[in-house]
Amino acid sequence: MRMSHITMAIAGNPNTGKTSLFNHLTGARQHVGNWPGVTVEKKEGQIRYKDKIIRVVDLPGTYSLGAYSEDEIIAREFILNNESDVVVNTVDATNLSRNLYLTVQMLEMDANILIALNMMDEAGRLGIEIDLNRLSTALGARVVPTVAAKGKGIKEIIAAIIENGIKPSKGKFRIDYGEDVERVIDNIVNMIQDDKKLSKYPPRWLAIKLLEEDEKLVRQIKATLKGKEILSYVQSCRQALENKIGENLDSYIIAKRYEFIHDVISQSVQRPQTGNDLLTDKIDRIVTHNILGIPIFAAIMWLVFTFTFIFSEPLVEIVETGFSTLSELLLAALTGIGASEIFISFVVDGIVSGLGSVLSIVPVLFLLFIAIAMLEDSGYMARIAYVMDKPMRMMGLSGKAFVPFLLGFGCNVPAVMATRTIENKRDRLITILANPFISCSARLPVYVLFTSVFFPKRQALVLGSLYLLGVFMAIISVKLFGKIVPEQDDSSFIIELPPYRLPTLKGVFLHMWENVRGFLNKVSNIILAAVVIIWLLSSLPFGVEYASDESMIGRMSSLIAPILKPAGFGTWQAAIALIFGVLAKEIVISTLGVVYKAGSFGLAAVLSEHFTPLSAYSFMVMTLLYAPCIATIGSIRSETKSLKWTAVSVIYGLIIAWTMSVLIYQIGLMLGFS
Repeated sequence: MRMSHITMAIAGNPNTGKTSLFNHLTGARQHVGNWPGVTVEKKEGQIRYKDKIIRVVDLPGTYSLGAYSEDEIIAREFILNNESDVVVNTVDATNLSRNLYLTVQMLEMDANILIALNMMDEAGRLGIEIDLNRLSTALGARVVPTVAAKGKGIKEIIAAIIENGIKPSKGKFRIDYGEDVERVIDNIVNMIQDDKKLSKYPPRWLAIKLLEEDEKLVRQIKATLKGKEILSYVQSCRQALENKIGENLDSYIIAKRYEFIHDVISQSVQRPQTGNDLLTDKIDRIVTHNILGIPIFAAIMWLVFTFTFIFSEPLVEIVETGFSTLSELLLAALTGIGASEIFISFVVDGIVSGLGSVLSIVPVLFLLFIAIAMLEDSGYMARIAYVMDKPMRMMGLSGKAFVPFLLGFGCNVPAVMATRTIENKRDRLITILANPFISCSARLPVYVLFTSVFFPKRQALVLGSLYLLGVFMAIISVKLFGKIVPEQDDSSFIIELPPYRLPTLKGVFLHMWENVRGFLNKVSNIILAAVVIIWLLSSLPFGVEYASDESMIGRMSSLIAPILKPAGFGTWQAAIALIFGVLAKEIVISTLGVVYKAGSFGLAAVLSEHFTPLSAYSFMVMTLLYAPCIATIGSIRSETKSLKWTAVSVIYGLIIAWTMSVLIYQIGLMLGFS
């Protein structure tokens, strides 16, 4: 039987259950990449339903479809280019007035919309009654009730997608913007509708966007034959309309859309007349309190780290024992078949020792990402951003800057890219330069290994101190760069506080698996390649002792080692681990595993012979603060579009890292630590 294909896109505001819907639709049949030409994450999956294959594309979450951010442009262009047969618009049933603004914008684009009216269970608990037929009729789009977090309504969504596969006729949806504005819209439509370069755009939608002075579309109109004439007419009409209606035309158009939305809601929604506080409001009075908010956040993160280390310890031991046994078995097997010493060294000292050192950390990452996923899915992460708005402003940055800093705890690359949401260019640059000091999850394997060896009873405390040090250095950097980069106009900070929800088991584990899979992909690609290179450099020139100071790797790093001696780890092994760590921070561990020839002994046992608790802490501080990984450096270059600021970021990080490591080690010695 021949399979037919349908492409569906999922669009919606953040926190409307878009990700839950995507996960339930696609399950494990999904992959993550980047949109062509940009670094914004692209998630795709697939559904097989009878004789249909449905390609599912998760568009970036956005509140509108302007052209102010890359996320908005991606979502808008995907819909305009007719790349999807159906757009499933997730809408929060408890907050229709906000969510339907995006819906209205997509309907004005003549998109084939299917509305997934999500969180119907929460709407029911709040006493909100929605007449689905009236809502569907008013919007001219089918409405399917769902509870995506629990998988309810998924089958109905798939069935509706199949039914809606044939696009409806164009141009039926229409908001009345008033007689004067409508006359101008009609005139603009007549001027542009015969231009082939603009044929992909719905004429009425394009006319409205020109009146709204959409920068991207204005640039495209300029390139057409009648571009100057059209834009001149639009500008004169815009001025005349503003004089007549007595307000900014953008604000007027937005108000008309909301007027339509409120009319739709009044016809189809009934809310209970009650003034009782919701449970969400009661909890928020505590967790977002001006004084209690930050201590509560610190306590929760301490619990996360404690949970991670207590429950991961036996799992880490199992993995380490497994690799140690594998190393011994391979050594015996390869020796038994008469394999050459160089090949045995490559397999045992290179591959097994290098990868084993990194993979032994997977149980820790597994549990940490589960804990973080629970915080995100519960709605608490949004509260953290809200609580930190005031401290960010005290530092001299907009509250929007905290979101990239928060993302930095996961990975500095998307954190740097997330600064695009900051309109103030000064705040954006300062946030980019300070972000690499936020301790990403790639540094975690180094912390876990060293704290397990040197601070087994105080792992959570030591780890917490490193994260706090990174935050402290980011704050210092913000203050420093704030004096260097010129001031600009302030920007507002708007963040939605979603209702608290119980995380679902499937959602948490899918979230965790996405992060762990990313780590494993890095192991199988970048880290494996680095392990091979490190082993080769440790073996050349052939004839010298493997991983000795006479090897190529030893000679190279011996030039840098003296610089690190005041910090307590002036060995060529530590130096080369840091050098390769610029490729990816996890490589620090695999490099140490190779150059220390951990083999069947396990890296943890070997490290105790070469580091003291004080030098180990100093080394972790260096790993935290020195040059960011190559991917982050590339992101900084891409986002700042400046080699100068990229160089400043790298050099500044190296200076700060060396200074702090030396201070910690030398002061520690004076205080009697070892």
